[in-house]
Amino acid sequence: MEIVNEKRRARRWSIFFRLAFLGLVLAIFVGGYMAEHAGDQIAGPHTALVELNGEISASSMASADNINASLQDAFEDRGTKAVILRINSPGGSPVQASQINAEIWRLRAKHKNIPIYAVCDEVCASAAYYIAVAADKIYVNPASLVGSIGVLMDGFGFSGLMDKLGVTRRLLTAGANKGFMDPFSPMPEDQKAYAQTMLKQIHQQFIAAVEKGRGSRLKINDQTFSGLVWTGQSAVQQGLADGYGDTDTVARDVVHEKNLVDYTRHENVVDRLAKRFGASLGMGAVHEMLRGSVWSLR
Repeated sequence: MEIVNEKRRARRWSIFFRLAFLGLVLAIFVGGYMAEHAGDQIAGPHTALVELNGEISASSMASADNINASLQDAFEDRGTKAVILRINSPGGSPVQASQINAEIWRLRAKHKNIPIYAVCDEVCASAAYYIAVAADKIYVNPASLVGSIGVLMDGFGFSGLMDKLGVTRRLLTAGANKGFMDPFSPMPEDQKAYAQTMLKQIHQQFIAAVEKGRGSRLKINDQTFSGLVWTGQSAVQQGLADGYGDTDTVARDVVHEKNLVDYTRHENVVDRLAKRFGASLGMGAVHEMLRGSVWSLR
């Protein structure tokens, strides 16, 4: 009977811990959901704020999925008088930037009575500027870094070092260009020319987005689309930006609604726990492997 009682106690404790763990998981999910949707229904008139910070990529918080969802929430609230997209980013993926740019245009067409203003903080360059040009107006600080309308593909070449060390690269491919941009092999001239053609195509897409967004305000010269970055002061002089301002001054003096409500999607508790326990390790490894061989606007 003592053995039977011991097993019963063990079984009860096992059930208790399982229920406690299940309750913890449910609490985390409910808490994360409530935190993410806490600002879905905002009473009263206000200026909506969406923040875009850091590198623009599919795996960062500055992804098209996160930013577009935040913008949709901001535009769809009945109390929103205007939307401010506050940007502090050196750039990143042209694909993500293009998707956000297109979504801003769609939302502007759907909500014609709600203007959107881009406010550039420290840096609004390359892919970040690609996004900013879709706004009705762009405001900067005189010392902000703005522009950098260009595309780059970066990486390293180790073939010369391998020759000095006596290391031979054994790369087998099915397809003449399957080893394209392999850092351990010399780059043939035809592959280099092909890569340059791709960069030029993406550059032209970037230029078209800038010209569409800025229109007659843009004062084009030989350096406008060269990839140079300018101070906010120069950006205003060249028509790359419309004036000086920060989030508070634009809300107060342009929108005339100083009540700010943040719609930015933030990483919730579930996401942080998933990353801590390694759920995103696979995608992180793939991202690191690809970083040296993809093009970016930065």
